[in-house]
Amino acid sequence: MLRIFWIGWLFNLKNLTNSLFFVLISVLQPIIFASIAFFMFDRGDRGGGLLYAALGAGLMGIWSSTLFGSGGAIQWMRWQGTLEIAIAAPVRFLWILLPLTISTATIGLYSIVATLFWGRVFFGVPLSFEHPALFALALPVTVVSLGLLGLVLASTFVLYRQASAFSNLLEYPVWLATGLLVPLSLLPGWVEWLSWVLAPTWGMEAVRNAALGGEVWTGIGMCVLLGAVYLVLGSFFMQNFERRARQQATLSLT
Repeated sequence: MLRIFWIGWLFNLKNLTNSLFFVLISVLQPIIFASIAFFMFDRGDRGGGLLYAALGAGLMGIWSSTLFGSGGAIQWMRWQGTLEIAIAAPVRFLWILLPLTISTATIGLYSIVATLFWGRVFFGVPLSFEHPALFALALPVTVVSLGLLGLVLASTFVLYRQASAFSNLLEYPVWLATGLLVPLSLLPGWVEWLSWVLAPTWGMEAVRNAALGGEVWTGIGMCVLLGAVYLVLGSFFMQNFERRARQQATLSLT
């Protein structure tokens, strides 16, 4: 299974790297949002504000890449006529889809690199991290947890042919609900309750605290815990939705 996962992850990562759309949402879009945030934070007196904005914009790009990649994965298979073949393969469909969702989150690492580079060169963002080793650990843990959240989303798209359109509605609300755009303390109390079950919230906390100083292990631990929950839910949904899609004949576009 590890070999299947590795090959699938590498194959999909290469495909996504050649996609202009993913280059746009992983590099250009975060840079635009980061530039706006830099001008806003530059007017304030908050310490580490520019680095705070750069990391937030970078994780926004990771979420966008995960969301659209997971939402489009099943649809791409339908367009190419490979969905039925993949589901009928001896390997469980979960092990075919999981590397794809993880690779879409991985491609989002371009966002972090792009926003930090952009901020350093054009806005003088200091790239001195309080806990560099923990930052190097928190980032991949966050990426994997977001990829597993993408697995939960992608599993629902097996059943419904047009479900990928729903992914367009989840980009900005999750940016807000997880504190990527603005601190959660500025939002209504019920939003904070919702944010606790979303991995980007804890990933953002871990990455920012590793960079700016603060408790890192809580965020990392919650990402690992939520990732495990997402994997169980994704496996359960995949099995049930796959069976229902077979019964309702909704796998193919024809």
